[in-house]
Order: sequence, then structure tokens, then C-alpha cells
Amino acid sequence: MKIKDTLNIGRTKFPMRGNLPVKEAERENIWEENKVYEQRQKLNEGKPTFILHDGPPYANGNIHMGHAMNKISKDFIVRSKSMSGFSSPYVPGWDTHGLPIEQQLKKAGVDRKTLSVAEFREKCREYALKQVSMQRKDFKRLGVSADWDHPYVTLDPQYEAQQIRVFGKMAEKGLIYKGKKPVFWSWSSESALAEAEVEYHDVTSPSAFFAEKVIDGKGVLDNDTYLVVWTTTPWTIPGSEGVTIDAKFNYSVVKPANDDRKFVIATELVAKDAELFGWEDYETVKVVKGEELELVKTQHPFYPEKELIVMLGDFVTLEAGTGLVHTAPGFGEDDFNVGKQYGLPIFVPVNDQGYLTDEAGADFAGVFYEDANDIALDKLSKAGLLIKQMEYNHSYPFDWRTKKPIIFRATPQWFASVDKIRQDILDAISGVKFHPEWGQKRLYNMIRDRGDWVISRQRVWGVPLPIFYAEDGTPIMTKETIDHVADLVEQYGSNVWFEREAKDLLPEGFTSEHSPNGVFTKETDIMDVWFDSGSSHQGVLATRDGLTYPSDLYLEGSDQYRGWFNSSLITSVAYSGQAPYREILSQGFTLDKQGRKMSKSLGNTIVPEKVIKQMGAEIIRLWVLSVDTSADVRVSMGSFQQISESYRKVRNTLRFLLANTADFDPQADRVAFADLESIDKYMLVKANHFTKEILDDYANYAFMDIYKKTMNFIISDLSAFYMNVAKDVVYIEAADSAKRRSMQTVLYDIAVRLTKLLTPVLPHTTEEVWEYLKEAEEYAYLSEMPAVEHYDEEQAILENWARFMNVRSDVYKALEDARNAKVIGKSFEAAVKLYVAPGVQKDLESLDADVRQALIVSQLEVLPLDQADDTATRFGDDVAVTVAHAAGEVCDRCRRITQDVGADEVYPTLCANCAHIVRENFPETVTTGLE
Repeated sequence: MKIKDTLNIGRTKFPMRGNLPVKEAERENIWEENKVYEQRQKLNEGKPTFILHDGPPYANGNIHMGHAMNKISKDFIVRSKSMSGFSSPYVPGWDTHGLPIEQQLKKAGVDRKTLSVAEFREKCREYALKQVSMQRKDFKRLGVSADWDHPYVTLDPQYEAQQIRVFGKMAEKGLIYKGKKPVFWSWSSESALAEAEVEYHDVTSPSAFFAEKVIDGKGVLDNDTYLVVWTTTPWTIPGSEGVTIDAKFNYSVVKPANDDRKFVIATELVAKDAELFGWEDYETVKVVKGEELELVKTQHPFYPEKELIVMLGDFVTLEAGTGLVHTAPGFGEDDFNVGKQYGLPIFVPVNDQGYLTDEAGADFAGVFYEDANDIALDKLSKAGLLIKQMEYNHSYPFDWRTKKPIIFRATPQWFASVDKIRQDILDAISGVKFHPEWGQKRLYNMIRDRGDWVISRQRVWGVPLPIFYAEDGTPIMTKETIDHVADLVEQYGSNVWFEREAKDLLPEGFTSEHSPNGVFTKETDIMDVWFDSGSSHQGVLATRDGLTYPSDLYLEGSDQYRGWFNSSLITSVAYSGQAPYREILSQGFTLDKQGRKMSKSLGNTIVPEKVIKQMGAEIIRLWVLSVDTSADVRVSMGSFQQISESYRKVRNTLRFLLANTADFDPQADRVAFADLESIDKYMLVKANHFTKEILDDYANYAFMDIYKKTMNFIISDLSAFYMNVAKDVVYIEAADSAKRRSMQTVLYDIAVRLTKLLTPVLPHTTEEVWEYLKEAEEYAYLSEMPAVEHYDEEQAILENWARFMNVRSDVYKALEDARNAKVIGKSFEAAVKLYVAPGVQKDLESLDADVRQALIVSQLEVLPLDQADDTATRFGDDVAVTVAHAAGEVCDRCRRITQDVGADEVYPTLCANCAHIVRENFPETVTTGLE
């Protein structure tokens, strides 16, 4: 045997490079073939449950980085819970109904007109399932452990049936009703939208200040007076039914010097508006209270025969305009409410596609609503009623699917009452824990301020509203009829509603006093897709074996406060009086490096597939761990390149731990804590404290803290200290020596701990490492998280070594100065004289450790502080250091400089210690020498 081979006894060859893009896919196949997820669930049977309920992504298109961040975060939690004493099955889901799928078929050339509704729906179903299959493959490639063979899909008949039963329970409680009031109407989708389906963008609209002539001043205003009304939607003037003011405001009647007319404007806005209108000189004729103007009548600016009335409302402000608001009850919620209070008609002269109808008059009929703005302004101008036209910048709602602006439009729709159970919902929120905490206030305020939920959609790809109509138009939605429909849907799927006549969908022998001839029709609208996904607490949690209702956690993007968190909460409280979740964890969005939202049109998207092909899924997973997901996260390819450096440090650390414990048998070679070397005791105590912190962070979903603490432990505690010292022990000492086995005991323990603690984050890597460890479980994921041990005098050990670390820091500063001065190169070239005060001397002695070895220098003298001369560098009042180049020769085996190299003539290039070790443990080298 050659001398150099004595340094490699028992060392294993764990690959330096992971070759992740190839090896990950191979390992995922192994997990699937050996049903590792199922084995984990079997192990956890009978344990307390922790259920993270998956919010269903929409089944359309490839997954993006936001999907990856979401699913990987969930995997962190589910894996860590599964390894921490909980039964934590994870059932992934997909949202599969709705307009985008209809649009995709249209783009693909499917001619809906040539198909029956049922045939078209079958095409939608096929498309959705194809998307589910594609996305499932992408999610699995991220290393996410789940019940992939049995996901929940909102188009499944069993799920649809449960959704209909949720609707039935709400109807039974009187929470479902039909009404005509303004809703978000998407002319581009030809359907009503819920608040969760609307996003806001800044737009510029034409605003108009126009005059309405008073025709009945109720003794307060003369008939030569005009109200100055403000609107940002001139196209809605044909639907005007009145003017709304505030009862508490003062209103001035003013007469401009260059106009024979008198005008009414809120007193507080007169000066500002007069300047805007170019009224250089004007006279205030009188001031009246708003309440005095109630029921004053004016003439409609377009239709002279139509009278408008002045109403009092609480939504008028003095921030802009004139304090008098144009009111069209068919085109706005506030307008609708005040108009209803005053008994006004709900006039809606615009059709489903956004075009004005004949009811708006010949000038407007057939005109798209945006184009009608110019017509309205022109008519006002020609009538001499347009006082001022200007552009107005404001936030406006858009259809989040089509990205087109929407309109407010009163149409007959089905609603779920929020108002009747609002307080119950708010009370339920108080029992939910939120991460971050501000989420509670956000959801509370949304529920507090939201109106009733419009749940009907004028589409075909979705779950039907299980409502029948009698001959006289009376809606029929009894428990008997809804339960019967639910049973049919569970057996045949929701297509049964579209394939059969109403009579064949009703219970046998069903009659109603409202249908003397026994004739019934069925509702053609479908349910809002948010009702679909919002019913998953019954469609999944309450029905799947192993799951619980309510769930422990919902984790989604922060947009779901108005989406899935919101709709799930409403339906759950309506159904059973409780929230569907105990905790909510919300995350921000993924943005590009400039902070812009990622979109295909900007060309700034980064798809997970690209990163996986170049670097591997582990890099994405470690990146997710490293970022603050509670806020928006910027991401670029540079982000992954940087995190790949962190991955390399993790991998190399694990590689070192494995390499130096390959000949260690934990059953036969483990050293008891009491018998460990002092430095090993210290490191084991540190590893235990690290373990507790990481387990606590997993429990609190503090992913970024896990990353920071793990990297600090690996870089500072292991790489920069303990593993550096370890080289002087595990490479040099005799294979079976007490000192080497002591250190191997701790190295092996740390290897197992790190592997288990990192399995939720880097499962591909840790399963590879697990194959080199001597543990009983076949897979790392089938092991349990490491226990946190407590040792005798551990606090004293930490304090003693913390004091050493302070001295070490001083010595390292002196070494760095010597290195800069070219006195030494590596620290092993140094001879250090350490001058210390008596207290420090006592601390060093109490370590009961080889201080020279811990400092990784070749020679060390510890001397009293008063012996330090002017050449010593002082550090505070207790330490001084001098550094010189060590005298002697370098040992070929341990690389330390000593003056006894060659003392053993058989080993002329070894120090006395290495010569002794080799002679005693590798006698064959006596004859082979250094060849």
C-alpha cells in the first residue's frame, strides 16, 4: 500500500455533480414504480391528520413559475408534516369548467353551431382532461409527492353532484334568489361575472359636465335654473332616470356673467368648477341644503318628454365633479339602489354584446357602447347643454379572462345572498389563523363590503343551475328536485341536464300547483366557476377517505382572497356554519426582474421546463425555499444560476459527510455522547439546536428562514469550521481510533439529520444520499424527522465554545494580516503565539480540546498576556496574537509543518505522529515505503 492510500481508507465516491436533469426523472420513476407516496400514507395510518387542501389550478395551458412556486411550497409542507408524526395525504385538484376552455375550442376551429350543447360540452371535457394530463406531468416533474392517480377534477360526476347539493342546501336556507340588478357584465364573454373574475386597470375615459333644465323646482329653484351634472360614462345618459345629491351638502345657485341661465353646483366645488368652466365672473344667487332639493324634476337632455327626479344618496362625494351625479339605475350598483328606493324603472338599453338597443333612440340604436360616448357628447353640445368635456383618468374593471373592459348592466341573474349570512361569515373568519396576519383583515373587509354573489353564467361549459320553471314562470328548486338532479348527475354526469327534457329530470310523479298542465322548463344558465371550486370542501374534503373537513390549511396566491378563499368561505358557512379551513397561507406573484407581471405578450415568462432542462427541478425547489413568498417575487434565469451555487454547497457538504463516514457502522462504531471529544460534543449540540429551529420553521411555514439557517449551518458551522478540523482527524487518525470514531459519530449524525431535514426541499438529492447511509428505511421520505435530543451540560458546552469562537475570530484576523503581508499562505503554514489573560486561559483549558487543531495551524503556543511584546496584535484587553511562518518541514501525509518530519527513517517525509499511525495500522507500508 502506498502512503497516500492511507488517507482514503473507507471513503466513498458520492458524485460531485448531480446531473440533475437526467437523474431526477429516473428517480421520479423509481418513486412511482415503488409507490413511495402510498408507502408513506400507509406508515401514517392512525396518526393525527394534517390536511392541506389543494386549490385547483385552471386546466388550460402549460404551468408557469407561479404554479411551480405554489405546488412546491405545498410539497414542503406536506412532506414535512408526513415526516413529523402526521397523516398528511395530498390530493391535487383541477378547475375544469368555464369560458377559457370554450374559447380554446373556438380557436381550434370547433364550430359550436354545428354541435348540440351536449356534443360541445363533450369536446370541452376532452380538452380539459387533456390539459389536466399535461399539467400533472409537469407538476410531477417538480418532484411533488401526491395522490396523482386520484386527483379531484371539478368535472367529475361525483364532484358535480356534491356541488349541486351545496347549492341545494343554500336554496333550502333561502340564500338563492333571482333578481334584476346591475352586475359586472362582460360583453366580450357575453356573461355576468363575479367580483373574483374582475381585474382593474387604469384607463382614460371621456367625462362630461352637462346641464339638465329644471321643470319643477318645488318652490326652491326657478324654472330657468339648470343642474350641472357630472358623468364619466356619457354612453349611459340614455338610461338616465335622475340625479343624485347628498342631503347634507350645501348647493349654490350661481349665475355666470356671460350666460342667461342659472346653475346649481355643490357650494364647496363652485370656485373650482367655475375656473374649470371658464366662468371668470359669476354671482351666487342663493344657497340651499341638499335635502331641500329632493324630488325636484328636470328634463332629460335627450328626451324632452321624459322627467328626471333629484334623489338623496350617500355615495356622492366632493372629491371631483359637481356634487350632482348622473344616475342610471340599470348601469350601476349605487344608481340601482337609490333608484329602487325612489321606485324608478330599471332601464337597460344595451344588449349582451355591448350594443345599444332601439330603446335608446334612433341615434344610438346598434352603436357599440364605447362609440356611443361621442354621439352622446355631440347631442349635448348641439343642445347647448355640454358645459365642459375632458378626459378622466381612473381605475376601471376588466374581464380577467378576455382582458376587455366590462360594463355594469342590470340583467336577470341568480344570486347567492351574502347579506343574510354576512355576520356568520365574519364570525367564522375570526377563528382562522392567517399567514401573513394582515390576510385576516383583508378577507374580513372583502366580505364586509361585498354585495350578493351573482352565481349564474350565460355559458354552457359548467355545472347547470338545478332550477325548473313552472308554467306561470315560478322557479322550482325544492330539496326533492335538487336532490334528484344531484343523484342523476352523480350517475350520468352533468351532461344529463342538457341531454334530457325537464320532465325527465324531475322526480317521477312530480307536480306543482304552478303547472296545472304538468309542463316544466329548465334553467339554461350554469353556475359561476367560483361556485365550482368553492364547493370543494364538500366535493373533496367531506367525501374523500383520509381527508378532513374543515381542512387544516389552504395555501394560494394573494389574489384568492377575492377568489377561492372567498367563495369557499361563503359556501362553507352557508352549508355548515363553519369556515372550510383552520389556517390560510397566502403568497405573492412571480414577476420578472424588472418587477413586471410575466406575460407572453411581453416575452418575459420563464417556464419551469426551461430551468429543469438546464439545471434540474432541485434548483427551482431550492429557489422557492430561498425567497420571501409572502410578497411578490422577482425571478430571472440569473436567480436560478445564483441558487445553483447554494445547491452546489449543499451537495458538496453532503458529499464530504458521506465520504468520511463510509467505513462507519452506526450500530457498532457509534460513540456515546459522554465519551465524545469536546469539539464533537459541541458540534452535536449545535446540530440539535439547528434541528429544533428548522422543525419549528417547517411548522410555521417559514421557508426563507429554513434556507438562511441551513446555508448558515452548512457554510459557517460545517464548511468553515468543523469539516475543516475534521480533515485533520478522519483523514489522518487511525481508522478505528477513538478520536476518529468520535468525529465520525457526529459527522454521520449530521449527515442523517441534514438528509431528513432537507427531504421536503431537495427530495431527489436526499434520496440519492440516503442510498449511502446505513439506515433502516428504504427511502428518506419513509423516515421520520430527526428527534431533538437534550444532553447534559449542553448550555455550558455552547458557552465554552462560543468563547473559543471569539478567540478564533481574533486569531483568524491575525492570520489574514499575515497572509496579506506574505508571511504565510495557508493557515497550516502558521506558527501562532496566542497571548491571553488568565480568564481566557481558563476558558481554553476548560474546552479539553486540541486548540491547535481547532485553529488549523501547524504550531501554537498559548502564553500569558503580559509576555506579549509590541510585535503582537492586540484584540481588546484579553488577547494578543503574533503570527510567523512555521519552522520545519511539511509532512506529506497530514500537510502540517513540524520539526520532527523524518524522525522515523522508514518514513522520511512523514512527521512522527503520521509515521506512528502508519506503522501501527498499515504495516504493509514498511516494505513498500513511499512508492
